[in-house]
Amino acid sequence: MKKLLAGLSLLILAGCQSPEAELTTVAEDTFAFFEDFTDPKTGLTSDRVDLNDSWKEAGHTSPTNIAMYLLSVVSAVEMDFITADEGQEKIAVTLDTLEEMETWNGLYYNWYYINDGELMTDWGQFISMVDNGWLTASFIVIGDYFDDLSTQTDQLVAGMDYSTLYDEDFGLFRGGYDVQAEEMTEHHYGTFYSETRITSYLAIGKGDVPEEHWWNINRTNLPTDTWQSQIPTGEMVSYGDKELYQGHYEYEGISYVPSWGGSMFEALMPALILDEIGLAEKGLGLNNARHVQGQIKYAEMNDLPAWGFSPAALPDGYSEFGAPVMGISGYADLSTVTPHASFLALDYDSEAVMANLAYLNDFDMYGDYGYYDTLNLDTEEIAKAYLALDQGMIMLSIANHLHDGLIREHFHNTEIGSQPEHLLIEEDFLIE
Repeated sequence: MKKLLAGLSLLILAGCQSPEAELTTVAEDTFAFFEDFTDPKTGLTSDRVDLNDSWKEAGHTSPTNIAMYLLSVVSAVEMDFITADEGQEKIAVTLDTLEEMETWNGLYYNWYYINDGELMTDWGQFISMVDNGWLTASFIVIGDYFDDLSTQTDQLVAGMDYSTLYDEDFGLFRGGYDVQAEEMTEHHYGTFYSETRITSYLAIGKGDVPEEHWWNINRTNLPTDTWQSQIPTGEMVSYGDKELYQGHYEYEGISYVPSWGGSMFEALMPALILDEIGLAEKGLGLNNARHVQGQIKYAEMNDLPAWGFSPAALPDGYSEFGAPVMGISGYADLSTVTPHASFLALDYDSEAVMANLAYLNDFDMYGDYGYYDTLNLDTEEIAKAYLALDQGMIMLSIANHLHDGLIREHFHNTEIGSQPEHLLIEEDFLIE
């Protein structure tokens, strides 16, 4: 039956549907992943399901996966896949489980078993700054969307103490904390245009870290840092009492502030939550559009028939992919594209996205739960895997695109989401 439904979905996608109807079909199939691979007792979703040889389901999950599930349920309610009562009931199960799970200063560990919410220690006991950020953001959205759950989500948000990962001497976040070794990571998160900006933003909104942290993060490194992939141009700019180097890169006439690896995930995932399009017209919002342009141009310049380079699955693992010219230390593209990278670009160039997806539809890229995770453009090898993270990015991208920035609206409708908005508004990346 599942194979029949997948076949019907692919026929619909290849037919004469409007883009809106096509995206709705993809969203419905994508949400079926969360329906089928979320434990009904705990409300925790499997990290990954592989189909290349046989069905293989991971029995663990992460804070980011949990966030993607919770926000996908909100999206499913808005798109009428489930009722509001059903959505609230599903989320309540997850929240109840989360209240019982082991934490460190209110922050969640990297991995838990989905059948009982117990801490998974096989891969260490690590507290990730960025993974917790997605979970906090999901609580904030849920509390605004479902009034009856707001008391519970407010308590969870208040308990997540990001000051414990903040290095006051540098004004930056550490990457995380190794609980077993009882030590912070040696590295800081010093690149601004990264997925970590969501955590920086909400930690400021919570009052856990000072506002000056926002201006302590590098937009680019200084021109004297010759190890970076390109020597930036720019100038020193003052924002209140803080001064930073407002640098940018250039590629084929496109000016942009780089991410670390040049991937869509780093560039555009935070914009699923933050209203960078509406509030940061000279900064992050404009830069997001430039990264979409850059990925498309990179594929064109390298004779690749599709674009969409972002960390994603391999048939036997996981790897980082990017358009390397868009990064400070760019990831290789390895001729591998992932559908979630296309969907992240919907709000910036929907025509290019639909054309890119039409190319992918010429391959066996669509299964029971929507698009498989990657296609190698050289070998035509497909990673027939579904990742909760990537499924969530697809789901949220479609919901935001078709429903007036649904997720962003509910985030910014809160005190935490609205209080730092001036940081988005004020900045000019000098890339016009």
